[in-house]
Amino acid sequence: MTADGTATPRPGRVDWVDAAKGLCIIFVVMMHSTLGVQNAAGEEGWLGLVVEFARPFRMPDFFMISGLFLALVIDRPWRTYLDRKLVHFAYFYVLWLTIQFAVKAPSMAGEIGWAGVAGQYLLAYVQPFGTLWFIYMLPVMFVITKFLHDRGVPWQAVLAGAALLQILPVSTGSVLIDEFCSRYVYFHAGYVFATRAFAIAAWARAHAMIGVLGLAAWAAVNGVLVFSGFADLPVVSLMLGTAGALAVIIVSALLTRAGIAGWLAYCGTHSIVIYLAFFFPMAATRIILLKTGVIGDVGTVSAIVTAAGVITPLVLLWLITRFDVGWFLFRRPAWARLEAETPRRPVPQAAE
Repeated sequence: MTADGTATPRPGRVDWVDAAKGLCIIFVVMMHSTLGVQNAAGEEGWLGLVVEFARPFRMPDFFMISGLFLALVIDRPWRTYLDRKLVHFAYFYVLWLTIQFAVKAPSMAGEIGWAGVAGQYLLAYVQPFGTLWFIYMLPVMFVITKFLHDRGVPWQAVLAGAALLQILPVSTGSVLIDEFCSRYVYFHAGYVFATRAFAIAAWARAHAMIGVLGLAAWAAVNGVLVFSGFADLPVVSLMLGTAGALAVIIVSALLTRAGIAGWLAYCGTHSIVIYLAFFFPMAATRIILLKTGVIGDVGTVSAIVTAAGVITPLVLLWLITRFDVGWFLFRRPAWARLEAETPRRPVPQAAE
């Protein structure tokens, strides 16, 4: 049962959920790629408009999707739960934090010295680092949600409190605190209303035309509020984040119904692979394209950098699968587990 008393979604991969994850991870890569290119080039491009349009719902939907299947595991013993929902992400955070610092350390040392690099590395264990903050934040939300669940705190009270935190202008300077306050309401809503999310997806599949018209109306409202500067207002931000997350669910359901979401679902299935590894091909492609100047349009450069950030990690995964070497990058080894791994096919676990 989900927190609101409705039936728990059945386990297993769900096509529209994977497609929604695929959309989310592509939007995330697009944001970092586009802003990086625009900052380096000193001008804006057409892809920046897409990034801005997606800003109200890009991360809310990622967190909402991450909470959809929590009801399936929240009653497991703490040891099992912590292995799946804390140690799992902690392993990848530490590994990829170390990899990123190893690559960046020489240039950082030139600015702040090696002692400064060591200090920044240690600081990253309490102040989530760069693009890895989502991997840091998810286990915090998983643990807090189970703690509140086990103590019988009514889900209505938790959701109301989470909504209040999102509405309040919380700005402490701590990535952990600020992002938790801003995002937890969506994660908890995904957990509480999982069955309703699946019902919305089913409804969209059965009423495609109405779904398309609804999406058009949503896109118009979202666009007007974003580009008129009202999207960040209290309450408005919460409403746009929720509406946008539901819109992504409907889009994903319609695309899978039409049979054209296979590539999105593949990206979603391996969302953690893309999220962990996109930084390096993104940065390298940006530097090469801007240094050579072979493409003059900033928007086009941003699109190519985005594609490199999404595709290259998947190529890396294919190489790992092909040669059976390097699995530690995307799958925890036995020593990093509290419990033995459940037998399954050798593919990395998605960020669920």
